[in-house]
Amino acid sequence: MNANNKAILEEANAFVAKGDYERFLTYCTEDTVWTFLGERILRGKEAVRQYMAEVYVEPPVFDVEHTVAEGEFVTVIGKISLKDKSGNTNHYDYCDVWKFRDGKLHEVKAFVIEAQQL
Repeated sequence: MNANNKAILEEANAFVAKGDYERFLTYCTEDTVWTFLGERILRGKEAVRQYMAEVYVEPPVFDVEHTVAEGEFVTVIGKISLKDKSGNTNHYDYCDVWKFRDGKLHEVKAFVIEAQQL
């Protein structure tokens, strides 16, 4: 089951990278819950749709470093770059912990922090 969930998440995220957010949303449950720790909670596909329209001025660029799947959970660690409305690109480190239900993305707890320049 966990290898399948990993493949489902990779396939879904490929649509995000292409800017096809509607196709990505077909991989989510209707009552999906996205928790951005310390920032906000999105409940349902419409809230996620609005978030993507607001935050993804251009498709985000992901650099996945590690993916770990176990049972109904898939954890992804990596970097993400997002362009803002001013045209500036912002870089973040992230860890997403996804929970699946019936083969779909049901919940995510996202830990996102601004990347530090070393």
